[in-house]
Formats: sequence, structure tokens, C-alpha cells
Amino acid sequence: MLNKDIQLPYGAVYFRKSNPPREDWERDYATAGQDGLNIFRHWFMWSAIETAPGVYDWEEYDRQMDLAAANGIRTVIAELIHAVPDWAVRKYAHALQVNADGTKLGSYMGVSSATGGFSNNGGGAGALTLNCPEVKEAAGKFLTALATRYKDHPAIYGYDVWNECNYSADVDYSPYAKSAFRKWLEKKYGSLKVLAKAWYRYSYAEWDDIEPPVHMAPYPECIDWLQFKRDNFYDQMQWRIDTIRAVDQKNTIAAHGISGAIPNMAANGCDDWLAASKVEVYGFTWIQARKGSEAWKNWYGVDINRAAARGKPFWHAERQGGPLWLQPQVIGRDKEDGRVVEPEDIRLWSMTSLAGGARGVINLRWRPLLDGPLFGAFGSYGMDGSRTPRSDMASAMAKWANDKAQAPLWEAKPLRGEVGILVVRETQEFDYLLNHDRKEKPYPEAMWGAYRAFLENGVQPDWVHIDDIAAYDFLYFPYPIMFTSEQAKRLKAWVENGGTLIAEACPGYFGDRGHVGTVQPNMGLDEVFGAREEEVEFMPDIGDRIHFDLDGAAVDGGGFLQSYRLTGGTGRGHFTDGRLAVVENTYGKGRTLLIGTNPSVAYYRTQGKANGAFFAELLRWSGKKRHVTLSNTALFARVHEGEKGSFLWLVNPTRTAQKTEVTLARGALAQDKATWPIDYVSNGGIVVPPRDVLILPLG
Repeated sequence: MLNKDIQLPYGAVYFRKSNPPREDWERDYATAGQDGLNIFRHWFMWSAIETAPGVYDWEEYDRQMDLAAANGIRTVIAELIHAVPDWAVRKYAHALQVNADGTKLGSYMGVSSATGGFSNNGGGAGALTLNCPEVKEAAGKFLTALATRYKDHPAIYGYDVWNECNYSADVDYSPYAKSAFRKWLEKKYGSLKVLAKAWYRYSYAEWDDIEPPVHMAPYPECIDWLQFKRDNFYDQMQWRIDTIRAVDQKNTIAAHGISGAIPNMAANGCDDWLAASKVEVYGFTWIQARKGSEAWKNWYGVDINRAAARGKPFWHAERQGGPLWLQPQVIGRDKEDGRVVEPEDIRLWSMTSLAGGARGVINLRWRPLLDGPLFGAFGSYGMDGSRTPRSDMASAMAKWANDKAQAPLWEAKPLRGEVGILVVRETQEFDYLLNHDRKEKPYPEAMWGAYRAFLENGVQPDWVHIDDIAAYDFLYFPYPIMFTSEQAKRLKAWVENGGTLIAEACPGYFGDRGHVGTVQPNMGLDEVFGAREEEVEFMPDIGDRIHFDLDGAAVDGGGFLQSYRLTGGTGRGHFTDGRLAVVENTYGKGRTLLIGTNPSVAYYRTQGKANGAFFAELLRWSGKKRHVTLSNTALFARVHEGEKGSFLWLVNPTRTAQKTEVTLARGALAQDKATWPIDYVSNGGIVVPPRDVLILPLG
């Protein structure tokens, strides 16, 4: 449970000055309270509150808090120090963040609030760098004043300390950031001589000779720059937390990302694991209008957040509740693809997140903005605050979720997935650098392809950080081209101790600092896989021409091609030209399967039309049993177990009712009653209504 006073947080983002209009606030809060909503989040923007140095205008925010208390609604204070006061942009002009091309950030209107003070490329600390001591002091004073004012207010729930945890790929090249980078390097390498050798730059005379790289390419200096930026911005996140905690030691500290770890961990710092490690409650923004409403995407959004939370409570921090009109992500797409939201969409999207383990749902607008390019967007309630069929659906779900009868449901947690998709930060960083100037993006295609392939084979695939592999006995490594020697030792020991590992082409081809190993697989992994590389081909632009077989069954490749000669393993398949493509091996107590291309990329690029049977065979080879086996592949299943009860969630993303037979690995169904829908009647079979879920207790 996230908070002892709220069974399941269900609410919305309400106030983003100056929307909604002041004359509607009292009525809106009363409506929200009557409709069962119990939590609001507001943007407490530095630019809207500190109107002159040391001069704070809290009046409208005080009113929000008081109305919340009067209507039984708790408040999450979203601090937005990256919305910078215009006076601060002038006063600290020397501390403006600088893009890679040398241009400086400025103060712009915020698209999501129609309020000034936002930077023109987003992320980080806004237009001003927190690496400047003066800026950090000024922002810290604002955070201290904010926490001091509201820490004892009866409506407070807690603080959201970083909105959508990410930063721009092009920042920060200001003198203050460069100085911080040099200090980071000195701490890492100890001496300029050691750094020069590691970077292959032999003419540094002073630390000030070091400049951060502008052109991203697969070199050690760029790897260090990416890792510095991550450390730097997340240290600033920790500073926000510490500043608030110095004043308020009792209220919840939360943050939310964008479930962006797979495509954007390297470029934009979307490290959900690192962000979640710093807070008590983590969350995610997931908006179908911007991402697409395919079922696998909704599962990905929640599943990666659950993995990153590592057992901590987490919520769907920003869930779409209304349409999106003119943004570039939606142009040309069908209106049913998240552009026009129906009540059934709100039900499906909320329930998918809850089935994935989220324990709270917050719509990113209670009612739409009336200004700016996001006018009319995302709200469940009408432009004037009136109820709509969408808000009626949200109200019904909020009231159901907070009925005491549902307490056992929210205490239960999803089982661990049958397979783990291995996530290694260094792998993504190197792929980003290697493919920076090209269109090929095999890393996210491989990662998403493997995840989707297992998901659509009736399996729960978990995203598993390299630091968390001990909790799993079956891992799939979709795109393992680079990782460190220390990580290779961990993987080797994990297999030796009984783990089952399936790896696609070129595992550890690039090792520490991106250095290519002369023996492949690299870093001693040839022993683990029982094979050595015969030939390799790096041609992902024509990877769709790669084909191979597994025990005679045809499979499509993609990405890279690596052929092998046996050094103890057993051949299981060949490329169409006869070269060895698949090797099975035992190592210690564990087993491995090495696949010399990227079949996950083929699955992704063909939208699952290729390689579905192949991934089903991999599951059979692993010996793992499905938690739930369904006769109807249009449905998705999740099992939640708890001390007060266990439950089967059946999710139907289609627009027609779906009937299925169910086989459980353990437990038994109670088909005569359902936790949801509340009016469910069995009629002798298991039928899941369209765009809905069926939640059945387990005996």
C-alpha cells in the first residue's frame, strides 16, 4: 500500500497555473471528491511562484491545498525548479545551459502548462545549470521555502522531485558543466596521465585542456561523457531530495519517468532503475496518443517500471484520459490509436497498468488546458469541468478500487516472470555511440522484439537489470554487443551456478572502454558458450536477408551475423550458406544457447509475423512452464499472489468479447465469482468483455 490513508491512489493532475480558471476550482474539487478521486498533483513552478528574488506568491497554491483538505483529496507537490523565473535567467545569464552546437538555452512558454520559464529543449535543470553554485543556492532556497510552507498541511501526500526523469541529449556544455566533468574525470582516473592513456589522447598538459566531446562516436571519451551526464543529473536529483528532506522528514518522496529506459537511457538519461532507487514511490508517464495503443506497448510501459521499482510501490503517474489533437506524434494515425479516447480505453489502460503491478493511477489532466498547443488534451472531464462518459468510467473505477473489499487485491503482487530480458546500461550506451549517425537502431528493436515475442507467446517477460540477475534462472540477452569485463565475470558465474542463458549475436564483442576482443566471444565467454567466432558481418542495414534454422525449422535473422566453430558445444542450426549459426552448451550447472544473429529484430520489424514459433521453441528448450496457459492468444494473463488472497488477471485489449480455457501452473480458479467486473456472470465459461479485464480469485 502506498499510503496508509489511501487504499489505492486514483486521481489526476489538476493545477498548472493558470488552468483551470479560478472561478471553477471550488466546484471542480467538489466534483472530484464526489466522484471518488482521492489524489491530485499540481506543478509548483519556480517561475510562477518566486516573482522577484525572495518574493513568493503562494496564494493560488494555498487555495489548492485548502480545497483539497476540504474535499478529502491528498496532494502531490510536483516541484518544478526547471521552470526558471525570468529574473533568474537575466541575473544568472552566465549560467545558461549550452547545447553541443554552442547555442544557449533561454526562457520559453511551457507546452504542458502555457506558462513561461521553460527551456527550449527541455530536461535537466531547465535553462540554468545547477552546476553553477549561485543557481543551485537560489533554487535551493525556493525548495526550502516550498517544503517549509506545506510540510504540515493536512492535504499533503508528498513531493514529486523530478518530472519525467530525463534530460536533453545535447546539454550541458556550459563552463560550469565542463568544470564538473573535469572533476568527475579526476576522481575516476586519479591523474591526467592515466586519463590520457585511457582516452588515446597523449598531449593533455592541464586538466583545463579537456573538453567534453561534441561529436558522439564509439570512443572512451564519449562513454565517459554519457556516464558523467547521468551521474551529474541524478546527483542533482538527490540534491533536490536532500534539500526537501532537510525540512520535511515525514512526507513521501516520489518521482516519475517515461518508461524510456530501452530507447533513451543513453541519450536522455532515462535510467528508471537509478531514479527509482532514490525515492519511496516511483511512477511512469505512458500516453497512448504519443506511444501507440498496441497491447504490447501498454505492457512494456508498466513492466519496465515494475522492474525498476525493485519491489517498491509504483504507480501510473500520468495516464491519458482524453484526446490529443495536433501534436506531431499523432498526425496521420487512426483516431482509434489513442487520438480519441473512449471510456473503454480508460478502463483498459488503467487495468493493464494495475495488472502489471501498479498501485495507483493518475490522469495527467483532470480537465484540459485552455491555452497553448495542448488545448483540449488528455482530460477526462470536459473543457468546462463538466462530467463526461470518460470521467464517469474513471469515477466508477476509483470507487471500486477504494472499496475495502478490494484490499486483498492490492496487497497481492505479480509473480516473477518466467523469463528475464537482460538490461545492461553499457550495452545501450555503446550502441547509441556506434549508430549515432545512422538510421539503424538495432538495440531497441532487439530488446522490444524479444520482449514482445515472449509476451505474445503467453509468457510474462520481466526486464532484468544486470545487477538483479541472481533472482532469475532464465535470461534472454537480445543485443549483447558490449559490456564490461566485470559484468562478463558475473554472467559467467551466474551460468556456472545453474542459470540458463540465451544470447544473440556477438556477446561482449566490445569490452571495457569499447575495445574489441581478439577472441570472440570476448572476455572468456567462449568457454561459457562452447564456441568461437568463425566469421562476423556487421551489416544491420541488410540484416533482413539473414536466415538460419534451429533443428531444421526456418528462422529469420536480423541485425548482425556471427558464425561459429565448436569448442565443446553442440551445433543446433546453420545459416542458409551452411555456416554454423546456433550452439548449445553446458557450463558448470547451467546451460547456454548462442544464436549468431538477432531474431528478435526480425520479430519486431515484422510485427510478430516472423519467428513466433521460434520463440515458443526457446521457451520449451529452457524447460520453463508458463504461469498460465490460455487457449485464446488474444488475451493476456497475469497472476498476483498475496497473503490475503491470490488472483488471476485476464486482459482483453480487443474490441470483441473473448472466451478462453485456462490452465494454471498452480492454484485453482473460482469461476463462479469475479473481483471485476462487479456484475460478472460466468454462464459456464470464462469470457472477458471487450477492452476490459476479468479478475478471478484463486483458491
